[in-house]
Amino acid sequence: MAVPDSDEIDWPMAMEQCGDDEEFLRELLSDLRHEVDTQWHKIDAAVEKAEGISFMDIKRAAHVIKGASSNLMCEPLRTAAADLEKAASKGYDAHKIKSKSERTEDIDLDPEWKNVKELVPILRKANVNYHDFLKSIDV
Repeated sequence: MAVPDSDEIDWPMAMEQCGDDEEFLRELLSDLRHEVDTQWHKIDAAVEKAEGISFMDIKRAAHVIKGASSNLMCEPLRTAAADLEKAASKGYDAHKIKSKSERTEDIDLDPEWKNVKELVPILRKANVNYHDFLKSIDV
């Protein structure tokens, strides 16, 4: 098969990661799709709750997406997940400080939620693009 021309994956590097076994790479790409979809359910549920502890759920889910997409050279997905993970981590740190503070009114989590909520659509778009890429190569 010809090397797919896509910004969603560095195909030659991904093939190298898989020992130049295209069938195996395609299987892993399909597995990644399912893993990302599973993590999306967790992110959506956590964002809907929008509680301080939800930052940790988002951080964990984004971390899984980041790691799995990194292994398969899917840079846009990895970058978007890394950005969301970082924002959720910052939010969780603020939540921990707030939960230990006697003056909880002094610690506002709204800016942290705003940042996370701005990054979720970016990761969602990267995921849609990834799904579209997989369809384009019949995976």
